Amino acid sequence: MLKPAAIVGQVILYGAFAAFIGYFATSPKYRQIADDVALIKLSISHLGDRECRKRTPEELQKLPPNMRAPMDCPRERSDINLEVDIDGQPAFRTVMHPTGVYKDGVSTVYKRFEVKAGSHQVAVRMNDNLVKPGFNFVKEEQVTLKPGQVMVIDFNPDRGGLFFK
Repeated sequence: MLKPAAIVGQVILYGAFAAFIGYFATSPKYRQIADDVALIKLSISHLGDRECRKRTPEELQKLPPNMRAPMDCPRERSDINLEVDIDGQPAFRTVMHPTGVYKDGVSTVYKRFEVKAGSHQVAVRMNDNLVKPGFNFVKEEQVTLKPGQVMVIDFNPDRGGLFFK
């Protein structure tokens, strides 16, 4: 049987512990970003292009009949060149390398940019086959971001390539 002093002591200690947890559950206020800032997140995963070539008729004749595919495509994927400009200034430049032992996996990049809320000119350029010069995917747009808003730059070939959401 517990003595009344032990019960009172337990109530005080449990109450102090609950108050401690309650205070730190609501205070101090935590903010990921400042009140006048918006985020631009770049999150792209993409398979680089393959550098295929057409086999000559002589090459095809040398192959067994069951292996006479007209195109010769190596397993390796191309590196991906990516550039991001915000308000006409270079914000990010990278060459994404394919993953995997045989360099046949997806190339991935994640980067976040904190910008002042308001209107910004955002340009993204990507080339997924470095044998071909220039950029085969380009997206440039004037965006207006509210304080605390998060805009994502993503890539989906089924949706036409680069897009902002």
